[in-house]
Amino acid sequence: MQQAMATYRAILLLMALAAALGLAGIESGWAAETADKKPSGTIVISQVQIAFIGSGNLGSGTLRYRGKSYSFSVGGLGVGGFGVSKMEAYGEVYDLKDLGDFSGAYGQARYGAVAGTASTGELWLQNEKGVTIHVKAKRQGLALSLGVDGVVLQLK
Repeated sequence: MQQAMATYRAILLLMALAAALGLAGIESGWAAETADKKPSGTIVISQVQIAFIGSGNLGSGTLRYRGKSYSFSVGGLGVGGFGVSKMEAYGEVYDLKDLGDFSGAYGQARYGAVAGTASTGELWLQNEKGVTIHVKAKRQGLALSLGVDGVVLQLK
């Protein structure tokens, strides 16, 4: 049993390290991809994130698209980070050509840190339909966040 737990911990550690190393490349690729583009819309997200090597988040948000506001839910699981934080994130949505392309699973690369109310961080998300979201996060709590996640955004 101890050997199985040690193997499990080693796998989680390797996954976290791979996520951390890959994060810089993912993030810079998405940043370069959106550098010359005009946003399709804006987004606000409120969520709670809990992490201890593995991570989970749950929350809601508002998409502002073509002059209208749309509420959505947020949920996801991932690898990387430690702590508990409440996050408010604001940013842009790119390559959203149809509202129906918004809902679904997104890959997310993230980094950030929070101690009390002093925080920093950014999130990059992209779905299979090419919709890219970039947000800057303000957090409260005590956490270090560095990793990749699968996140589901669902219009209400």
